[in-house]
Amino acid sequence: MNTFNNALAQLKSAGAIVGTDPLILEKLKQPERIVEVSIPLTLDSGEQKIFTGYRVQHSNARGPYKGGLRYHQKVDIFEVKALALWMTMKCAVVGIPMGGSKGGITVDPKKLSRNELERLTRTFTRTMKDVFGPDRDVPAPDVNTTPEVMGWIMDEYSQIVGHQELAVVTGKPLAIGGSAGRGTSTADGGFMILEEVVKKLKLTPKKTTVIIQGFGNAGYNMAKLVHKAGYKIIGLSDSKGGIIDLKKQGMDPKNVMKRKKEQGSIDGVYCTDAVCDDKNYKHVSNERLLETDCDILIPAALENQITEKNAGRIKAKVVLELANGPTTPEADKKLSKKNIIVVPDILANSGGVTVSYFEWVQNKQGYYWSEKEVRSKLEPIMKDAFNEIWERKEKYKTTLRLAAFILALERLEAAMKARE
Repeated sequence: MNTFNNALAQLKSAGAIVGTDPLILEKLKQPERIVEVSIPLTLDSGEQKIFTGYRVQHSNARGPYKGGLRYHQKVDIFEVKALALWMTMKCAVVGIPMGGSKGGITVDPKKLSRNELERLTRTFTRTMKDVFGPDRDVPAPDVNTTPEVMGWIMDEYSQIVGHQELAVVTGKPLAIGGSAGRGTSTADGGFMILEEVVKKLKLTPKKTTVIIQGFGNAGYNMAKLVHKAGYKIIGLSDSKGGIIDLKKQGMDPKNVMKRKKEQGSIDGVYCTDAVCDDKNYKHVSNERLLETDCDILIPAALENQITEKNAGRIKAKVVLELANGPTTPEADKKLSKKNIIVVPDILANSGGVTVSYFEWVQNKQGYYWSEKEVRSKLEPIMKDAFNEIWERKEKYKTTLRLAAFILALERLEAAMKARE
């Protein structure tokens, strides 16, 4: 499944509704620059391997390119192109003055030692020395990359340019210029959007059931926020499988994480012994988890999880996309016909890039904010974006996804024409 074609279909549909200048649409259909590099790595064993790395710079009409780096064995150019386009849209949706890019290395980082991973990252940074830059292209963490990895990139780039350059990358450890609140920002922003949706639909949190697919940084932090607010989490999963709460009493994600670390995966977090707290949990596949009856379904894993094949079996009232591109265009149409509200990724998970922008600003100024200040600055941005998108949804009688693309296109068109 070509993820980039999915992104283009979304762009085309939104442009048709709002009447975007055809030339602007043509420019946005292709990235401004694609970089593909070979990355040699000497393993700890002495064996040499070559890995492929990518950086796609989609648009800098509104500011420097901004986007994550992912380390995953299935990274390919089509995925990276799609993610770069979505980053352009995402930055425009929340109104931050940055463009969109994305990158990655086709590698399974779990098969590398820490030293091998560091050498791979530093070599990749050297190959990208003329691509990255605080006023050119600012990477950030993504799938399987961490603050430590970002720290290696910053350090290597700083050595190359001959001075410390904190603003070249975001998502760094706090000790070397990271921002307070960055680690939980994707979930924080997603939760702020969830609360707005719940208000619009007049749902009661304590009576609202939630399923979260994905138990990484975003999914786990979202689960903690949802649980703390009183929602009932009745299903959780990681890459190996999931569990559902048969009695719908609600799961405590901290307990599930504790058991996951003991068992090795979420699908091992259940038992039949009478003394077990989780005796009412049942193992399910990730596919079946998505189709379980609930009020709010939160995909927080990878792309293309809800497709034309399974969209008809989705029973949630709301799908809130904490992952990038979890729903295909064909699935979107089916969900819309079923009156299922899909809160698109370019809105729902934009808290991450917004706080990344905050980190970049703090690095540039040399002045840092508390976590409380970060949250206080994030909340109005997320809520304003949601309300502007909802207004366009009502105005054009369309989906939230297309309304979000419409808002982004309005801002991109204004920026691109102002440069003419």
